[in-house]
Amino acid sequence: MSIELWLIYLLAAVGLSLTPGPNGLLSLTHGACFGFRPTIFTVLGAALGFFVLIAASLAGMGALLAASEQAFTVAKWLGAVYLVYLGVRIWRSPAPVIARDAAASGVRRMGPWRMFAQGFLVAVSNPKGLLFFAAFLPQFIVPGVPFAVQLLVFGGTFVVVEIVYELVLAGLADRIAPRLARYGRWFNRATGGTFIGVGAAMTTVNR
Repeated sequence: MSIELWLIYLLAAVGLSLTPGPNGLLSLTHGACFGFRPTIFTVLGAALGFFVLIAASLAGMGALLAASEQAFTVAKWLGAVYLVYLGVRIWRSPAPVIARDAAASGVRRMGPWRMFAQGFLVAVSNPKGLLFFAAFLPQFIVPGVPFAVQLLVFGGTFVVVEIVYELVLAGLADRIAPRLARYGRWFNRATGGTFIGVGAAMTTVNR
């Protein structure tokens, strides 16, 4: 792969990461609720999820979803149900500043592996993401290059870009968290409602 082709892919990956999505919103929410350092686990979970999506797209799973209406419908509803469930949990959770001070308030903090799992599941639960990569990656695939090499280049580049972007969001949310003392419940309702809305919207999309 030429450096010119990789630079074009890098710019496309940056543009894709900057597009608002559930994982960016989750990093923002966890950054406000639990702080920057714990949210690193959320970001790493999302990174692994995106890497899995890219691997599946390169392996042909995206083409399968595009060809099979039943497979796409099942994946779509599973993803939608999970996002709605996550939105309801966030809606009903305590204000972010209270959740962060778990020792003082008695609110149980979310463990690192659970945060990692949420980041991963949000990333892989959207079949539209798999279809997007299936349509996006072929433009950059170089014939004759081994699968492992292309996965390392394409997956590694996008994952690094996504990690940087989500860490920036988490850091910004961590800084503004103290200001949520008065409006923390409304923050949870806004972000939780957004997750519910995204999940509901997913049920209406077609391939």
